[in-house]
Amino acid sequence: MAPTLGWLAIVRLGLVQTALGAVVVLMTSTLNRVMVVELALPAMIPGALVTLHYAVQVLRPRWGYGSDMGGRRTPWIVGGMAALCLGGFGAATATALMETHLAAGIALAILSFLTVGMGAGAAGTSLLVLLAGGVEARRRGAAATIVWVMMIAGFAITAPIAGHFLDPFSGARLVAVSGTVSLLAFLLAVLAVGGIEPERAPSSHAEGAPKRPFREVLARVWSEPASRRFTVFIFVAMLAYSAQELILEPFAGLVFAMTPGVTTKLSGLQHGGVLAGMLTVAGLTMGIGGPYLGSLKLWTATGCAGSALALAGIAGGGLVGPDFPLRVAVFALGLFNGMFAVAAIGSMMGLAGAGGEAERGTRMGVWGAAQGVAFGAGGFLGTMAVDLARLVSPEPVHAYAAVFLAEAALFLVGALLALRIEHAGATLLRRAARPRRPVLQPRYR
Repeated sequence: MAPTLGWLAIVRLGLVQTALGAVVVLMTSTLNRVMVVELALPAMIPGALVTLHYAVQVLRPRWGYGSDMGGRRTPWIVGGMAALCLGGFGAATATALMETHLAAGIALAILSFLTVGMGAGAAGTSLLVLLAGGVEARRRGAAATIVWVMMIAGFAITAPIAGHFLDPFSGARLVAVSGTVSLLAFLLAVLAVGGIEPERAPSSHAEGAPKRPFREVLARVWSEPASRRFTVFIFVAMLAYSAQELILEPFAGLVFAMTPGVTTKLSGLQHGGVLAGMLTVAGLTMGIGGPYLGSLKLWTATGCAGSALALAGIAGGGLVGPDFPLRVAVFALGLFNGMFAVAAIGSMMGLAGAGGEAERGTRMGVWGAAQGVAFGAGGFLGTMAVDLARLVSPEPVHAYAAVFLAEAALFLVGALLALRIEHAGATLLRRAARPRRPVLQPRYR
């Protein structure tokens, strides 16, 4: 697919991410709170359900392969959003059911969260593949910023509006609000993606040509050293990125004696830094920064290295005490996190098709699976690491400092891997340029 997507089309695809975020935010925040507070259930129940939603992301390569075989991404985006919205509505229904029939509600919730994970994986993977094939190289950083920010907008818009209509709370009201959000999100996604991809998009496989089985395609993608190296980079960097999310606010409360309101503002400051970092990379990679400052590889490595320094600073700041400028360090962490995240996604879009159009979706799926599993594991491992460190050191400041330094080390490993991204892309391009030997074809028949 030749680069054909203009800014309007990119924004329209970003609306799909907005719709996706609108459904997911109810799953990860609203339903979590209802289960723990209103239903007085153990926190491990919503925690396990959210982890289940991330764990099923390992199926992303299969969804990407499916879109490769069909040659079109739109049906997978629409189908994935349908599953996501149905699962979101089912999860709300399950939460309401838990009030009277706990076992039945939990069973329905497990099925619903699995459906949400599969839907998000199918829609998100094919959306990124569609962007990767249709966006010019110099626009990839900006395109990644647009779709990421619009997903965050889905969080930011849905949460307060849904919260308004949930009062006074009841199970029936929760189901009604969730159903309305799911229906509107699905309609928005369908309208946004409609007509962007040609009705008869160029297929990844010639008419009548034999189609290789999924395991063979996946093995081929994984056998590429460049693709495998990028998968490891995504997992390591995203693990470090997500591990600090659930421990930063408790750290500020325990070590710096900040109130819940102040730590919430601190989290908002970090997110503001993320947005600033994303916008910086988007602007510079559009040509403002020239060929050197416009390199996605440069900003990926810079974001990882800067995040490591910021985490090391926060770890040391706890030992310094109340005089340490924690807000500055947290904003810097968000800034470099944003740089790394958007540059990594832009690089992912560029490398997805470097090994051949026929494997673009499968390759993107492998990287998406690494990202999803890392996100799911990061939050859990971060909190578990703090608990384990506190068994060794009774002082919270030492426990948190050890974990922050471990995360900084992961980011440094990610920075070193990021420096080889460009080389990886060149390797994939050379491989794709080599003609396939006809003698191999009968093997696929």
